Amino acid sequence: MSSLAPPLQDSVAGPAPYADRLRRAQAEMTRQGIDLLVVGASADLLYLVGYAGHESERLSVLVLPRDGAPHYVVPGLEAPLLHDQRDLLEIVPWEETEDPAAKVTAIAGSAALGTIAVGDELWSVFTLRLQRAMPRARWAEGGQLLRPLRMIKDEREIALLADAARRTDETWEEFLTFSITGLTEWQVRDHLLALLAARGLQPVFCNVGSGPNGASPHQTASDRVIGPGDAVVCDWGGTLEGYNSDVTRTAQVGEPSPEFVRAYEAVLAANQAAFEAVRPGVLCQDIDRAARRVLTQAGYGDAFIHRTGHGLGLSLHEEPYLVEGNTLPLAAGMVFSDEPGVYFPGQFGIRIEDTVVCTADGARRLNEATRTLRVMG
Repeated sequence: MSSLAPPLQDSVAGPAPYADRLRRAQAEMTRQGIDLLVVGASADLLYLVGYAGHESERLSVLVLPRDGAPHYVVPGLEAPLLHDQRDLLEIVPWEETEDPAAKVTAIAGSAALGTIAVGDELWSVFTLRLQRAMPRARWAEGGQLLRPLRMIKDEREIALLADAARRTDETWEEFLTFSITGLTEWQVRDHLLALLAARGLQPVFCNVGSGPNGASPHQTASDRVIGPGDAVVCDWGGTLEGYNSDVTRTAQVGEPSPEFVRAYEAVLAANQAAFEAVRPGVLCQDIDRAARRVLTQAGYGDAFIHRTGHGLGLSLHEEPYLVEGNTLPLAAGMVFSDEPGVYFPGQFGIRIEDTVVCTADGARRLNEATRTLRVMG
């Protein structure tokens, strides 16, 4: 997991998958009673049209009616950025003195009197302007509309996620050959990110927590110098054609204490229990329960302070979420993290995270970097 959002990248998959995704989005709009979908720069936009968008003070949005052609309303100076989408979308440029909300309203037509879904990441100022331009419309969250599409990955998406995971695993295996004693957390972070870049991934994030800092699940890094006796939690990842990797491993500098070894073995068992529970039809919350049961029985239930996992794809955190209360059943093609952890304030933290894909008859790990506790110099 990470507290940082990844940069979006344009895809190179060609027009065919995007035309199909737009058609499926329209079918989902029909099913949910949505008349118009408006999506700005986001992973949703990248998923639908192969273009991530450009966030700025100028409105730039996909406008998808339930029936009819998709349009893209874009500042005239940015229209050339959509050269790969011209066979997929009707490009509607607007000039500096024009009102882009009026352009969207004109495309909406009668849908301005119906229900309009807005992408979750569209800036609020743009949503408010659209609402003023179409005051009689009803408004809905676009995320709920696109969730059923994005949660189920196709073969190409899974292949990209697997390749990104493999390259990230390789960074850990190489990292383990180095000595980190005397380095700061920032230096360790920079080293892992450089190893990602060397393997053709776009580095996105790296959280490093050593010693007591490891007890903070979203510790980014600090000037703390790593020394003997420190556990070091590393959570890092990058993107390949926009698809994310996300892995966490915990190493020890110098010989670990019996208490640390016992806690590490419990987290490793919880990671395995969650993995073994994955199969189509199992509820998301039951994967969380499987991991939590192991840690509770080991006496660490109160130290497991976050959900077991989150979906992974074009966004670093997306649905499905493996957490108590989520009764969504798993389905083949869903991809998510399996990352139980325990955290002891003032002492240390431990987390082991893999990316997992739900298959037709069970589960497949995309990460295979060693999970055995490694002692580093």
